[in-house]
Amino acid sequence: MTRFEPSGVVTLTTDFGLRDPFVGVMKGQILLRFPRATLVDLTHEIPAHWPAEAGFWLARAFRYFPRGTVHVAVVDPGVGGTRAIAAVETEGHVFLAPDNGLLAPVMDGAAAPVARRVAESVLERIGVRAVSATFHGRDIFAPVAAELASGRLEPGQLGEACTDLVPGWLEDPVVAESHVTGAVVTIDHFGNLITNIEAQHLRHLSEAAVRVAGRDVPMRRIYADARPGEYLALMNSFGVLEIARAERSAAEGLGLARGAPVVVFSKRS
Repeated sequence: MTRFEPSGVVTLTTDFGLRDPFVGVMKGQILLRFPRATLVDLTHEIPAHWPAEAGFWLARAFRYFPRGTVHVAVVDPGVGGTRAIAAVETEGHVFLAPDNGLLAPVMDGAAAPVARRVAESVLERIGVRAVSATFHGRDIFAPVAAELASGRLEPGQLGEACTDLVPGWLEDPVVAESHVTGAVVTIDHFGNLITNIEAQHLRHLSEAAVRVAGRDVPMRRIYADARPGEYLALMNSFGVLEIARAERSAAEGLGLARGAPVVVFSKRS
């Protein structure tokens, strides 16, 4: 496993949005402890209480950051309850999130991940006290991230390694001889339907096409291969299948939302 050597970069992923001060306060807490931190907003528009989407994006985005980055993800419907705080170290990165399945996609897709649960003694050691029951992003995640990013705390000091983090919420695509079945995970700003079907799942299919909402959609290489208003499917920049509508919203046109089933089939069968 590549050893974690802090770069000072911290990414933030939440379902907080930007209307309220929650994200800003988290940043303030990190900077109070580590003023030289470089803070990057990955996204704060994860659907409320839906950790699966946060994990989906983290697993596909973290390699675009330098090794030594600390990735903090707070989508936490169980805040203040019995859920633990999970940490995963892999490929020179460290991830912090509630132990609610959020980090399962990272564990599944990364090389030799090591998972831990953050021990209470660690919080005492770094001076975390008077923790709010409803804002662990400010009171726990931000301080721990700052200590890791500064190098004052090492990943191995967070707690004992474990193998039983809470599993993910999303089922893997089902790969059959003549088709692959998956689902829409998220909808981007343009109304494109982004699925959990990866290029590797489709290698055995000839002349693949996509069936969604009772409509057969052709596979294309780029958006410009379709005329305005036409539906198309393609492998997007993160290596997953996407259903789009040229210059329009596929989500609105098809009336689909997260969780909608998607089937990729071989036209030769």
